[in-house]
Amino acid sequence: MLFVMIGVGIVLVLVVWGVTLYNNLVKHKNLVKEGWSGIEVQLKRRANLIPNLLETVKGYMGHERGVLEKVTELRSRSMRSQDVNERGRLEGALSRSLANLFAVAEGYPDLKANQNFLDLQAQLSTLEEQIQMARRYYNGTVRDFNIRIESFPGNLVAGFFGFRQADFFEITDAADRDVPKVAF
Repeated sequence: MLFVMIGVGIVLVLVVWGVTLYNNLVKHKNLVKEGWSGIEVQLKRRANLIPNLLETVKGYMGHERGVLEKVTELRSRSMRSQDVNERGRLEGALSRSLANLFAVAEGYPDLKANQNFLDLQAQLSTLEEQIQMARRYYNGTVRDFNIRIESFPGNLVAGFFGFRQADFFEITDAADRDVPKVAF
């Protein structure tokens, strides 16, 4: 009788332990989804701001069509992308294109003085900061989730229930990792 009670106790402890690990994995998987949702919200806000910016710029920069078309194309492709790695690559390219747009705008004094352009530029700058914060949060949740999946004994439960590692939202262009050169 004592052995039966000990056996039942051990099984009960293992079941509680397994349920706790499973629930912890579910919680962290949902935190990763929440983090990605936060990124998507900020990217959508930026995508909605870009057409207004382009319309403002078009009147001043008629012969800079290539820059405007590149921003438009990257925005469209980014909004369609569902893959985290592809989206990260496209968003990096879009950020570079927007920086290029602002660099080209420096050559147009009337545009630089346009209040609508200045407001849109300030909004975009704020959005870029919020996107960076959302990326850091997402990558933190992915890190925590992946650690739980890879660590023992979580890897046993994760493997049994089919949990897979999440992808980080990374810089895919090596040029983005380079430190800019500053010369005086």
